[in-house]
Amino acid sequence: MTSIQKILLSVFLFLNTEAIFAQDLPMSERMMQTIMREHKDSIHYAKEGKGKIARWNYEMGVVLNAFENAWLRTGKGVYFEYIQKNMDFYINNDGSIRTYSGEEYNIDLVTPGRQCLTLYSVLGKDKYKKAADLLRGQLKTHPRTKQGGFWHKKIYPHQMWLDGLYMAQPFYAEYSKLFKEDNWTDIVNHFVWMEQNARDPKTGLLYHGWDESKEQKWANKTTGQSPHFWDRAMGWYAVAIVDVLDYMPENHPRRGELTAILNRLAEAVVKIQDTEGCWWQVMERAGDAGNYREASGTAMLSLALAKGVRLGVLPAKYWAAAVKGYEGILRNFVTKNADGSVNLEKTVSVSGLGGNPYRDGSYEYYIKEPIRQNDLKGVGPFINLCLEMERAKDAPVGTGKTVALDYYFNNEYRKGFDGQPERFHYTLDDRMHPGYHVLGNIFNQFGAKMKPIQDAPSVSNLKGASVYIIVDPDTKKETENPHFMDDASVKIIKNWVKKGGTLILLANDTSNCEIPHFNKLATEFGITFTDKCINFVKNDNYPDGTFMLSGNHPIFGDAKKIYVKELSVLNIQKPAESVFTAPSGDVIFAVAKYGKGRVFALGDPWIYNEYLDGRKLPADFDNFKAARGLARWSLTK
Repeated sequence: MTSIQKILLSVFLFLNTEAIFAQDLPMSERMMQTIMREHKDSIHYAKEGKGKIARWNYEMGVVLNAFENAWLRTGKGVYFEYIQKNMDFYINNDGSIRTYSGEEYNIDLVTPGRQCLTLYSVLGKDKYKKAADLLRGQLKTHPRTKQGGFWHKKIYPHQMWLDGLYMAQPFYAEYSKLFKEDNWTDIVNHFVWMEQNARDPKTGLLYHGWDESKEQKWANKTTGQSPHFWDRAMGWYAVAIVDVLDYMPENHPRRGELTAILNRLAEAVVKIQDTEGCWWQVMERAGDAGNYREASGTAMLSLALAKGVRLGVLPAKYWAAAVKGYEGILRNFVTKNADGSVNLEKTVSVSGLGGNPYRDGSYEYYIKEPIRQNDLKGVGPFINLCLEMERAKDAPVGTGKTVALDYYFNNEYRKGFDGQPERFHYTLDDRMHPGYHVLGNIFNQFGAKMKPIQDAPSVSNLKGASVYIIVDPDTKKETENPHFMDDASVKIIKNWVKKGGTLILLANDTSNCEIPHFNKLATEFGITFTDKCINFVKNDNYPDGTFMLSGNHPIFGDAKKIYVKELSVLNIQKPAESVFTAPSGDVIFAVAKYGKGRVFALGDPWIYNEYLDGRKLPADFDNFKAARGLARWSLTK
């Protein structure tokens, strides 16, 4: 074989391997492969840029939101790195944002603030909080209508567009939850006012924009409404609602207003979904000359329906319409590349109102705006829709089940952003290294709900729980007044397991965990956490903390290589059995059947963010996969 032939063969094998790799990925990641290839350095339409610099813009926020959701779904650190790289392109060390000007009062520029909040929550770096505060500051002084709604932009005075609800409200809601601001009335009001001022009583659809001054040429002189129903505008509004509901307290008295709006919107849009599952650029004129099925609006509306059903705020009947929309996108808008990645076709690049040159909102205007391949406004929602479809396959495992996580025996605090104590260490809201946020998301992906147990275990607070996790009980070193496992708690937990519960006990090495009292519970199931600790690791020398599994483990599934450092080994007797023993003969993982229930034990907290979220461990470790296996096992009988 000649050298040229060898090179050609190697290229062929490489390309073929890449194609197989991409085709083996779920549709969400196949779309992401395309975006990461087309936007390697920064998210910018380089082919169309003609030398223009990349600017802070809402499209970046739209697509990076999808990357964040995919990161949480897969545990692949490369997706988090992509988010951070793109945000760091703009966010300076002092928290200022390159190319951003708050004086523009452009509501679109608030959207990427959601990634500022993510990066601050995960990394704890002040520059991300300062950037988020800068955008929050814009909202504090942003011009408003007489009712109180944000103007779309300073250059579009007295106007609210459906688009603007997505651009600001999910960030506003997430910021409010994270920093404990009570802005919920203001947030809900924006959706209420938009519906009041833009909804057509005959169709239930919402017009693209509303001008309270009624001075714009596009505005109806009686209602202030624009002339047509634009599919992506309706999509922005619908997705904004379901995204805000992620953060809004479930017991807030005005939450029901948002769900009612979403239900009215769902009823209206499903009526005009076409036989292909799609919505048209100008919604009320499907099939008319020049009109077309449009990808971004179809993706957004399908996403809102799917997520609304998952959140339990839309009836299950709308799931069929969401699936129909997803399948319609695959048939009508998705094309494949040679490497197995995909493209999203037929997204309108822009549709607006007013401006210079003036956009009159006419039918002729909407159908003449250019169409773009892989437009980020379509790609982001499409990836999120794919993720909804993918997680739906897992959801039957845990739907209707509750996973209780102990906050009583593990009860540590640190100084929060406001100087006040905040709970941390193996908690659901903690997104930094020691948190259990990723684990909670894994259980959520399987359809289960997470429930923190703040008090000592009791019949009432364990009622309805299918799984109960107790991790790393405190010593006096960690908590001034620790709660030790006592006989009363042991009795409650034993009876709960006996009736069918799955108990997960996660200790730690003896210098960091209150072992003696914890063993009062563990020994009831034939398990003892010992003083022998193994897998001490220095300077992230990962081989020292590595265990190799079979790849067809009854609990961890096809996980093969896992990392567990500085753990307490187990002594076991019946009814406990080892489900993994190290080559040294030490029992690492054990399971015990007890009555109708069962117990899983490991001498380490193990499944915390640091070793699940893909940011620290090398990519060949399967901790995320193993955690998914444990979650699935615990929810399945």
